[in-house]
Amino acid sequence: MAEAVVGKLVVMLGAALAKEAVILGRALLGKEATALRGLFSNIRRSKAELESMQAYLQEAERFKDTDQTTAIFVGEIRGLAFRIEDVVDEFIYKLEDCKHGGFAGKMRKRLKHIKAWRCLAAKLQEIEAQLQEANRRKRDYAVTGRSATAARSTNQVQALHFTRDEDLVGIEEHKERLIRWLTGSGDGPEQSSSKVTMVWGMPGVGKTTLVDHVYNTMKEDFDVAAWVTVSESYRIEDLLKKIASQFSITVDIANIEVRGLAKSIHNYLQGKRYILVLDDVWDERLWSEIRDIFPTSNCIGRVVMTSRKQTVLATRESAIHLEPLQEHHSWLLFCKGAFGDAKDKECPLELQELARKFIAKCQGLPIAIACISRLLSCKPPISSEWEDVYRGLDLQLANDVIPGAHLILKVSLKDLQYDLKNCFLHCALSPEDCVLKRRKIMRQWITAGFITEKDESKTLEEVAEGYLAELVNRSLLQVVERNHFGRLKHCRMHDVIRLLALNKAKEECFGKVYNGSGGTGAFSVEGARRISVLGGNIKQLSRSRSGATQLCALHVF
Repeated sequence: MAEAVVGKLVVMLGAALAKEAVILGRALLGKEATALRGLFSNIRRSKAELESMQAYLQEAERFKDTDQTTAIFVGEIRGLAFRIEDVVDEFIYKLEDCKHGGFAGKMRKRLKHIKAWRCLAAKLQEIEAQLQEANRRKRDYAVTGRSATAARSTNQVQALHFTRDEDLVGIEEHKERLIRWLTGSGDGPEQSSSKVTMVWGMPGVGKTTLVDHVYNTMKEDFDVAAWVTVSESYRIEDLLKKIASQFSITVDIANIEVRGLAKSIHNYLQGKRYILVLDDVWDERLWSEIRDIFPTSNCIGRVVMTSRKQTVLATRESAIHLEPLQEHHSWLLFCKGAFGDAKDKECPLELQELARKFIAKCQGLPIAIACISRLLSCKPPISSEWEDVYRGLDLQLANDVIPGAHLILKVSLKDLQYDLKNCFLHCALSPEDCVLKRRKIMRQWITAGFITEKDESKTLEEVAEGYLAELVNRSLLQVVERNHFGRLKHCRMHDVIRLLALNKAKEECFGKVYNGSGGTGAFSVEGARRISVLGGNIKQLSRSRSGATQLCALHVF
């Protein structure tokens, strides 16, 4: 997430530089103008240095979890970016301070601030030198072999679904509906003439599990079948090559042009009964870009897409929306995972209260239920063992002791632009199960500087509302209530998603949450940019305020 920090900072520096001519024009003293020119010169160089790093940092986010050299570099740049942000904040504050008071008071402040401008310029010069030194070390100690690392990460993400029949709990109705659509039988949306449908829902809700099961069950009923996983940053040429390869189309894939490849796929599918699964689609433009390769006559073809985003398919009459499991189905899935080796797969009476606590923690998210229940299946079925696991559950989820939990969020965040990532992490600083009010959260984002004008046609409020809608669209926030016009009124963050987001916020020094548990001795505010205090524990937190030099926001609930 260092690219989010740097991206926001580049915008801040650009805004400061945009005022350069006006500020210098108001300088009445030669020394004042000289000091300000030096400061603006350093701001300009810092901005150029950070801009040159942006593309690398975006790429580095993919490798820092497995490449220690990259992780150290990214952390160092993030820390330096925070220091630059503090310098700019101080500069803007002092500029505004000069506007208040009478003429004599303003002049005294401006004379006093000449020294401050020189001091800030010196700070930026020092930070710039450290940025350049970090860049040099990065070049000297760069590690190769990142392609393999990326491939391993992709494989891990693709392995996050479960394909056993017993894992299909609570989605039997959706399974039957999808089968009816594939076969063209039944009433209602299943009889739609559309050749494409979509299964969508929040991360970890079981989209790929459902489609994978139906695909493996039904593919023998089709002449040809193919499964293609779509990356967030796909290229049409690469996607068509994957489709051709999965359909075993005999063409010279290495040398053929996109148009010729599309025609070859079209001709191959003509007259055939085919099924194609496009898993994990992110971009709304994808279907419009490839729809023409599929024949519209003399064939019975079906395309199934999975996505976190409802809007990836314009026509959604046959789309299937997967939601978190109901309590009954959550219980069944939990028992199957925790007691899979037992004949009856029943939870012992003495463990049922703890089991319900675990299930409540997962809030119907199948991947969380499956991960936790399988973790418990490796433990002796006794209360003391389960209680130990429950006490450390938050830490286990956050540190990925439960396999795959961290990847749920990691994949979701990779596609977010830097300002949207900041807005998402900011939501996680609210209390667990907190209902977020649309207007309030939007104002907080604007106040924090996460929202910038993209063009003159939209206000900051309109941009913020678009971001909120995007987070809901990506299933990172859940709708709680809409008004009678259908406009979002209240939303919330799923507890599992929030827990993982808080871990990411802490890791990236974005913010921390203090709830009073464990006393202040176990809580460090050092390095955190934002602190969220829950349960009115502000007096306790004040005892551990040392080291909070980088703190820029304090939220009290």
